[in-house]
Amino acid sequence: MASTLLHFLSPPNLLHNHTSKLSSISNNPSKTLHFPIKCTSPTSESSQSDFPSPISHETTTSPESFPIEKRRRSEIVRERRPRPDIAKPEPPNFEVGWRRTKEINLEKPKGYVIMDFLEKLEGLMGREFGSTELLAKAGEIVAERAREEAEVLRDEGEVEDRMVTELFRVLKLMEMDLAMVKAAVKDETLSERLEQAKARCRQAILVANSF
Repeated sequence: MASTLLHFLSPPNLLHNHTSKLSSISNNPSKTLHFPIKCTSPTSESSQSDFPSPISHETTTSPESFPIEKRRRSEIVRERRPRPDIAKPEPPNFEVGWRRTKEINLEKPKGYVIMDFLEKLEGLMGREFGSTELLAKAGEIVAERAREEAEVLRDEGEVEDRMVTELFRVLKLMEMDLAMVKAAVKDETLSERLEQAKARCRQAILVANSF
């Protein structure tokens, strides 16, 4: 019944070939098919080719036992040539500018306030001050202010009493000269008294500077 089913389903050529092969196999039962099979796995060959053979521990040295050689100094010793003295010798004092200058004393003298008043008064004497009465009045005001400053310095103990007395004497002489300037009638007498008052004023400045 199976043969009849194959006969109806398969085409005539394929059915004929199939039946001929089956008949040949059944007629020669001793003829068998042989297929070669390899027993070695491909992974083992690839692993052997990729990785080198292990190295024995006898040929390698552990980090603990590795000999560390200290750094040796270079055997090449270069002789250093002595450099010539490039620095110039120090010039004499007369060629150095900052040594020629005088030392500037920034400390003000104790009587610098009195000196300031008297210097301004001397400047007024050298100008046309308007009238001799105004000049004499300005001289009296400056002298009185200078006496007050001198008394303050004496009370504080910064100036000796004899220096203050000398300043008072010179200021009194200056006031007398200014009074003579106010009373002068002739121009010659006026100029002489004015020069004398200026000289007294400069003398008072020197006394105040010596405080």
